[in-house]
Amino acid sequence: MRGAGRVIFRTMSTPISDVDRERAAELLQRACGDGRLTLEEFTVRVGAVWSADTSTELERTTSDLSPAPLVGSNQTVQQVTCVFGESKRIGRWRLPRSLRAVTVFGDSLLDLREVQTDADVVEITGRCVFGSFKVIVPEGVEVELQGSAVFSAKAIELAPVPRLPGTPLIRVSVNGYFSEIKVRSQGPNSESPLARWARDFFGR
Repeated sequence: MRGAGRVIFRTMSTPISDVDRERAAELLQRACGDGRLTLEEFTVRVGAVWSADTSTELERTTSDLSPAPLVGSNQTVQQVTCVFGESKRIGRWRLPRSLRAVTVFGDSLLDLREVQTDADVVEITGRCVFGSFKVIVPEGVEVELQGSAVFSAKAIELAPVPRLPGTPLIRVSVNGYFSEIKVRSQGPNSESPLARWARDFFGR
C-alpha cells in the first residue's frame, strides 16, 4: 500500500490436487488408528478433505488434530456378551479387526460412531437368541449384513450417501434365532462439537 509507505503481501490460497487430498486423508486415517480421532470424526473430516478446493480449506481439516490419544481410546473390546440383560457399548473405545458378540435373552447395542480403528475391514460375528442386536455406524461407512435368520427379523438402514474413501468396511455376520438384528447409520448430534465444526467448514 503506497500511501502508507509499505507493501502488504497477501497469502493466496492455492488449488490442490487429488494427491494432496490423499495425503491429508492418510493423516486422518493414522489419527483415527492411534486414538486421536473417532470413526465419526474421521468420516466428517475425510468428507471435508474431498470437498476442499483450496490449500487453506485442506489445512483446516488437519490443523487442530489432538496431539495425544483420546481418553478411552486404549480400551480394546474383543467380545461383547449379554445374557438376560441389556448391554450398551457406546462412547470412545478401540474396535479391533474382529469382534465377537453373543446375546441371549437380552438387548445389545454397539454404537461405532466414536470408536477408534485402523482396520480396513472389521468383522463382527456372533449370534442372537431371543433378543435384539443393533449396530449404529456413522453416515458414509459401508456395512454388509450377513448371517442366518431363524424366526427373526434382519434390517439394514444406511443413509443414501456416497461411501467415504478411507473408511473401513463393517461386516456384520450375526445369526439370529427368534430375534431382531438391525444396522443403521446416524449422523452426529446436531449440537455436538463435531456438528458445529462441520457446519463451520461446509457453511451450513
